[in-house]
Amino acid sequence: MNEPVFVIPLWADLLAVGLGGVQGALFASGFSDDGTGGRRLDFLGVAIIGIVMGMGGGLIRDLLLNVAPTTLQSNWYLLTAAGAALVGMLLANVFQRLNGVIVALDAVVIGLFGAFGTSKALVLGLPVVPAVFVGVCAAVGGGILRDVIMGLPVAVMHVGSLYAVAAGVGCAVLAGAVALGAPVAAAAVAGVIVTTVIRLLAVIFDISLPEQRALHRRKVALETTSIPVIRPAAD
Repeated sequence: MNEPVFVIPLWADLLAVGLGGVQGALFASGFSDDGTGGRRLDFLGVAIIGIVMGMGGGLIRDLLLNVAPTTLQSNWYLLTAAGAALVGMLLANVFQRLNGVIVALDAVVIGLFGAFGTSKALVLGLPVVPAVFVGVCAAVGGGILRDVIMGLPVAVMHVGSLYAVAAGVGCAVLAGAVALGAPVAAAAVAGVIVTTVIRLLAVIFDISLPEQRALHRRKVALETTSIPVIRPAAD
């Protein structure tokens, strides 16, 4: 008996898109270029960043899976992302006072996009490792596109609070649970929870991966050069 195909619920997909749109707008609203006298993005710029953040992860996921982008198959995705970006821009001052809530929502969004990406990849028949890769790309894809469009260093590639690592662990938990026979929906919930918890702990306790360092061969201590070498006497 074949297991029914897992379909991402529309409300859950739109929730992730909407939260991503709000986060993108909040980020763009607070952006200023100090080198040009504090010039800020206009409404269109904020809306574009919000839409990119809300829909970017899903677009990257579907492009990697070589399927028609789900976010372009319904009017609701673009409308939700644009509306969320507008709300995020107009209520930026209110949201800034709820920093803890925003951080928590950010963690949930990472988990949602990662879980949706990995689940869809597994359902389409991808092996575990590529499915986890697709999930991580979906989780961080919106942020990467945002940074590229705004001409900023890509945050996920610099020392930070386990952004991609949290998504990777959550996606791995999801894929492992499915491989062990768990239903995809239940495994997706577990993946979201794991990603959210790791991300929140990383932010709260300021945990990050160690900065890259070149490997160096250990040098012999200088004082050892003064130790005489005893050689056997010649007969």
